[in-house]
Amino acid sequence: MPEPLLTRYLQPLLAGRRAECFDLINQALAEGQTAEQLLCDVLWPAMVQVERLFRDDRIDAVHDNMASRINRTVADQLQAHLSRRPPNGKRVVLACANEPREELGAQMIADLLQAEGWDVYFVGGGVPHDEILVLIGRLTPHLLLIFGTQPQNVPHVRRLIETIREIGVCPEMNVLISGGVFNRADGLWREVGADEFAPTARDVLCIANRLGPRAPNPPRLGIVKKRRRRRKVPATLSNA
Repeated sequence: MPEPLLTRYLQPLLAGRRAECFDLINQALAEGQTAEQLLCDVLWPAMVQVERLFRDDRIDAVHDNMASRINRTVADQLQAHLSRRPPNGKRVVLACANEPREELGAQMIADLLQAEGWDVYFVGGGVPHDEILVLIGRLTPHLLLIFGTQPQNVPHVRRLIETIREIGVCPEMNVLISGGVFNRADGLWREVGADEFAPTARDVLCIANRLGPRAPNPPRLGIVKKRRRRRKVPATLSNA
């Protein structure tokens, strides 16, 4: 039996052989595989495998960077081949960690959701929380999706979600977490106050499309004490 496409793709990917990777993907498209299948079943698991190898010190930064950039180029090419569904009237704001691999995963999710009919606002990484809050207040999205959080930035994700709930901006909006440390730490997404968790791109599509409006939190009663504010660097999903 022939080797699975993922196995055949990983070999040149980890060696940095760009042309061979592009040829494999183009051949798969010519043979009838869809862009969605290739994104979800080849590029996504390849991205996860490269991340695991780098984290375990089995590949160096050179090969990690080459693989990530090949995957990014292939993802850009596949985006044009995605089948488009009619607009579904739903909006999503998508933020991620400020690293190439995390932006790649978030980009693939953005492309897939847009093909599903979502109105996608992909802000990328390194955006201050207050600017994300302003955008959410202006767009009133149905979903906030946070992808690729690193361990040191978990407190920032928790603080962002807490702020969203406390000030009541877009109370029916769900928060969906995917990727990063949340894929390795069971239940951590619940601890930061997210509504749902999706480990893969396919899971993101499935969960996002089935979610209804979130039940708003009940108002908190009591006296709110004023605190003196200190100047500090704006929190983002990518700083500690």
